[in-house]
Amino acid sequence: MTQEVYDIPLQTIDGKAATLAEYKGKVLLVVNVASKCGLTPQYEGLEKLYKEKHGEGLEVLGFPANNFAGQEPGTEDEIKDFCSTKYDVTFPLFSKISVAGDDKHPLYQALIAAQPEAAGGDAMRKNLEGYGMKPNPAPEVLWNFEKFLIGKDGKVVGRFTPDTTADNPNLVAALDAALAA
Repeated sequence: MTQEVYDIPLQTIDGKAATLAEYKGKVLLVVNVASKCGLTPQYEGLEKLYKEKHGEGLEVLGFPANNFAGQEPGTEDEIKDFCSTKYDVTFPLFSKISVAGDDKHPLYQALIAAQPEAAGGDAMRKNLEGYGMKPNPAPEVLWNFEKFLIGKDGKVVGRFTPDTTADNPNLVAALDAALAA
């Protein structure tokens, strides 16, 4: 990985400077999220997973992104309000970033470089194509709600397609393994 994920400058959804260093020693599930996507109900499962495994050392981290069909058009305040009122999200949210294209955030550059392939198959890609959309080519992030799993040591240990839900047995098994490591 060209840049240590812990050192990359970020901003919380409240506008405070941050890095992932405050989560050292924890297992991180980094998810690019959106409020107006067919996958948006995944917020519910992510919150449930966060509540169930936070005490074991899991942090779910949401990164709003407007890269896919304009499905995250809101401001940080609108996103925060939507997440808290519609899905009772309590896991940390960060400011809106780009996860694809020429303006891709350094965090996503590092995540993709470390884990170029997502587990979960081609069903999501085929669904997008079926709707007449042109998905990003691999290794780029395919769509909203793609998930990167970072182990306690800061290394990316997994990547899951957007249609992989929080209760997916493969995702849960990878999380449990990372938490046990």
